[in-house]
Amino acid sequence: MSTSQLTLALGPTNTGKTHRAIERMLEHDTGMLGLPLRLLAREVYDKVSAQIGERRVALVTGEEKRIPERPSYWICTVEAMPRQVEVDFLAVDEIQLIAHPTRGHLFSDRLLHSRGRLETWFLGSHTARDLVQQLVPGAVASHRPRLSRLSHTGAVSLGGLPPKSAVVAFNTAHVYELAERIRARRGGAAVVLGALSPRTRNAQVAMFQSGEVDHLVATDAIGMGLNLSLNHVAFSGLHKYDGKESRPLLTAELAQIAGRAGRYSSDGTFGTLTPCPPLSQKIAHQIETHSFPRDRYAEWRNSDLVFDSVETLLGSLAERPKHPLLRPTALADDTLALNNLLQRASVRHELGSAREVELLWQVCQIPDYRKLLPEAHAELLHSVFQQLVASSHALSEDWLRERLQRLDDVNGDLDSLLGRISFVRTWTYVCNQPGWVTQAATWQALAREIEDRLSDALHDRLVQRFVERTRKHSFAAHARPARKVASAELVEPNRDSPFATLIKLMPRLRGAAPSADEHVHELDALADAPHDAFVIDRLGRIQRGDDPGATEPLARLRRGQSMLRPELRLDPVASGATRLRLERRLRAFVRDWVEALVASLAPLTEDSEPVRGLLYQLRSGLGTLETRQAQSVVERLSGVERMRLRERGITLGKRFVYAQALLQPGALIARSALAATYFELKPETLPEPGSERSARASGAPLQALLAAGYTCDGSSWVRCDLVHPGVSGEISRRTRRRRHRKPRVSAE
Repeated sequence: MSTSQLTLALGPTNTGKTHRAIERMLEHDTGMLGLPLRLLAREVYDKVSAQIGERRVALVTGEEKRIPERPSYWICTVEAMPRQVEVDFLAVDEIQLIAHPTRGHLFSDRLLHSRGRLETWFLGSHTARDLVQQLVPGAVASHRPRLSRLSHTGAVSLGGLPPKSAVVAFNTAHVYELAERIRARRGGAAVVLGALSPRTRNAQVAMFQSGEVDHLVATDAIGMGLNLSLNHVAFSGLHKYDGKESRPLLTAELAQIAGRAGRYSSDGTFGTLTPCPPLSQKIAHQIETHSFPRDRYAEWRNSDLVFDSVETLLGSLAERPKHPLLRPTALADDTLALNNLLQRASVRHELGSAREVELLWQVCQIPDYRKLLPEAHAELLHSVFQQLVASSHALSEDWLRERLQRLDDVNGDLDSLLGRISFVRTWTYVCNQPGWVTQAATWQALAREIEDRLSDALHDRLVQRFVERTRKHSFAAHARPARKVASAELVEPNRDSPFATLIKLMPRLRGAAPSADEHVHELDALADAPHDAFVIDRLGRIQRGDDPGATEPLARLRRGQSMLRPELRLDPVASGATRLRLERRLRAFVRDWVEALVASLAPLTEDSEPVRGLLYQLRSGLGTLETRQAQSVVERLSGVERMRLRERGITLGKRFVYAQALLQPGALIARSALAATYFELKPETLPEPGSERSARASGAPLQALLAAGYTCDGSSWVRCDLVHPGVSGEISRRTRRRRHRKPRVSAE
């Protein structure tokens, strides 16, 4: 076991625990963060990749895998955290879920076995403190107080709901009923359900956050991983159906939801919505003071499974925990599915080797996103298993195409669309399993494209039903034109990237000015586009790669904290979720664009301190610096280090130190854009990228010229690599001619 420093960061909602864990992770060279929900994992991924670029961040959930070539940081759902990846910092959020009856064993496994090399954090409610410290001796607990006060205000009628309120119900039918009542009385409401896709949820939340509607109606899905500007939370009921029976909500569950009211330093309130009776004084006080019973047991299941035969698999699953505070899990969905499938003779007949036994267990991991009866979900798993066995463990493309085509239909009511989205999530999960499909990236992208189309249609239906029609025009931009995917398109090979086919499928008008809605549709599609869909010109304008001459760019660079960290200003007229997603996408693109520019100056593991220091200075100056500025570092370089720097394309001249890779035409354009942005210059003030010299000075400050790759020589400017290394300001034409002159042959 690693000697990682263990920290237990505890506290109620709105304490900044997750935010601080992200900050701490980024202080390490590598890290991994395990989160309880796909929606929250995507939210954190978007935040981190916008800060440091997508090339350094991986996203891994059951339904989505975005893994760059060499990621430094991994954002995952807890179930999908890769065990084989070692990182310096590791954190697991909502660790109190070790007591959850169905998912708890997964969190317990991470608690007991997942460690960062240097540091490990477990975040969650203080109800888990005693249990965690007994299971993991040595974990140092720190309590984080809530940043704002949470107060109970009793029961309130629908007409008395304050602005920025969320009404919480515990079944979909009740959510719809309340949203319609609010629409009739207050003009409209956003709706958040656990079954919504991230796209639909973000679009609904964007309406609420922007103030286009004042109220939100939600299930307890808002209790975890949804950051909102809420002033008040009102419970319309105090019971929920948990899959077996209708039971009263635990005080800790009520607190998790009520705690969404008030963000940062803004206070929040909570209560009930009449005719629901008010909370008892005892429960209200417990929520206000965050005083709840401590968790007594953690769920556990053996994770070291043996697949030699069905009997050894069942035996390893039935193994009992050795710690008295660990309780064997009896309700896990995958175990129930396995027992159901093993009762089928056709399944038993296929289990001839350890490989098939392990494959069956992997199939049982497919989540039941549709929330069907166990027998109905088992039928789906049976079909998948039979297909995998019959096709050498890879699904038939015809079989998969047929199932996706059935779901590619934006017609129907809310429940129909929700059901299709849930089913698409199932196939997205299947397409993300290693080896289960050929051309996996293409199928994954197309499944997401169908989900996006269904999500947009669902958002449009929600707006039509729960927002006054006089206000509906505000949301038209969120709906995408309905279109079926043709059979041939579903199996088109992916030649460029997982998103190339998605971009090809995007409807676009050619030769005519697009309407406002079509323009927003294109912007929305660009939010999922690959890096090569964008370009940056020397004016610092970010444009579509297939339309670099567009009158209006997508965004413009603006001065940031350094030349390597520019900010951006989004130019398109887009609002809500579209604007947020596109801005996040472009921020990530800019971070990676800058990192690619200076990639040749990244230090290697074997580099000495002087070499690292010189590379740092070169990166900060975009590849060029005056030798006198680095004199103390250069003098410490050994002969071997100088030779290796030359091999890496770095020249140590008498006047300048510069990187050859950053003098290429494309690099000079990027340097010009970054220098002009940081020093807030007009681009024409700097030399035209690629030019060698000019007869007149540009008028730009020397530091800006150096960043662009040039220097000033009296009344003219010249590219730094063309300056004679021995004589200030003299261009080395004569020197170059001498080097290439043939040696004289002696008459003797």
